[in-house]
Amino acid sequence: MNVCRRSRRSLLGATLALAVTSLLVWRAAPAIAQVGPPPDIPCDAEMRAEIIDSVSAALNEIYVFPDVAEQMERQLRNRLSDGAYDDIGTVREFTDALTQDLQGVSHDRHLGVGYVSPEQMAELTAERDEDDARQEEHEAYARNNFNFKRVEILSGNVGYLRFDSFVSAEYSGATAVAAMNFLAHCDALIIDLRNNGGGSPSLIQLITSYFFAEPVHLNSFYIREDDSWQQFWTQSHVEGPRMTETDLYVLTSDYTFSGAEEFTYNLKNLERATIVGDTTGGGAHPVNRRLFTKLNVVMSLPYGRAVNPITETNWEGVGVIPDLAVAQGVALETAHLMALRKIRENETDEGRLYALDWHIEGLEAQLNPVTIDPEVLASYAGTYGPRTLTFADGELWYHRAGRPRRHAIPMTERLFRFEDIDYFRLEVVVDESGNPLKLVGHYDNGYTDESVRSEGT
Repeated sequence: MNVCRRSRRSLLGATLALAVTSLLVWRAAPAIAQVGPPPDIPCDAEMRAEIIDSVSAALNEIYVFPDVAEQMERQLRNRLSDGAYDDIGTVREFTDALTQDLQGVSHDRHLGVGYVSPEQMAELTAERDEDDARQEEHEAYARNNFNFKRVEILSGNVGYLRFDSFVSAEYSGATAVAAMNFLAHCDALIIDLRNNGGGSPSLIQLITSYFFAEPVHLNSFYIREDDSWQQFWTQSHVEGPRMTETDLYVLTSDYTFSGAEEFTYNLKNLERATIVGDTTGGGAHPVNRRLFTKLNVVMSLPYGRAVNPITETNWEGVGVIPDLAVAQGVALETAHLMALRKIRENETDEGRLYALDWHIEGLEAQLNPVTIDPEVLASYAGTYGPRTLTFADGELWYHRAGRPRRHAIPMTERLFRFEDIDYFRLEVVVDESGNPLKLVGHYDNGYTDESVRSEGT
């Protein structure tokens, strides 16, 4: 489902703000993103009236809710006749004002109007071979790796996947499949959508298909213009192993929007994932782009509404409420900790249990930081055989010969962890008076080693 059914060239790279996917993010921003704003053009009373005529006609033709379209038209025309726009002198300023007024009535964050320069409009409307346009689009997305940012295995065999938009599977499919196959043998999977503003239902289908054994109805769209429905189901075939039993977590923020919300909403209502983070942005309408070429105006125009087969509604205006509400800055650590605790519930191997407990304690320490009196930290400074502790700027630093100096982060008053080496921790052993005697290195496999404090340090 494309934003607009067209065989014309899209502006790519820095000039592409209206996505080629149906669930476009519109955050009351200018319609065409670029390096620096385009030169604006004057907007007199006649042009303001013509823009409102064009916008109103488009709203009444296909906006998802006809009654709301009529309310928005009345609002714009009343404000025009009341002189509310008389002091606005440029098209960009006028379209920004219209967007505010449209959203003030509809509360629809997918709806907006923006200015494009004559040069950009010419580029947007230029005839181009469809195959060439598709190839150019693919290359532009590929330069950004289709917005796939991180794929890795966290401690405890917990997978982590971050991608920041749902680029159409036509382009991103191979990358998504590679990511899912890399993660296929994890005991749990965290999908990070905290920076994901939405995108194409086709990638939602593809990724979600890995989590179900049989086809599942994910979502439907009602299309107002022709009174039709479009259903979206998981795919009957995926490349590589499915993860039907893998414990699944989705991270959200207030930036998570549109297609990213659909992905989250689907999994939440199917009871297939635990949602961790903030309530999402609240945009559920698919959109088309409408170009008013003679006016240098582009419009993001919602033409349908999502209908979940379980709730029979959607997340428009309210967002997706997480199962566990936490600040987005600690959502990853929180979900990771939840995953490890659940893995531990079913583990019987003693060695694995030790490792899981190690990682659980580390995450608990991250989420509940300990503060130690600087005087106590300073008392630990000294040389302990090949190991050295130094106190500087209120922090304790650890150094071992031939290795980088590392910040010692307190887990307890005498146990410290390190940001970049999660397999090692350092304990300071003290006498009854609190004077340090030795350092004990602890390793995630249960091994320990000791270094006695050197005389005179």
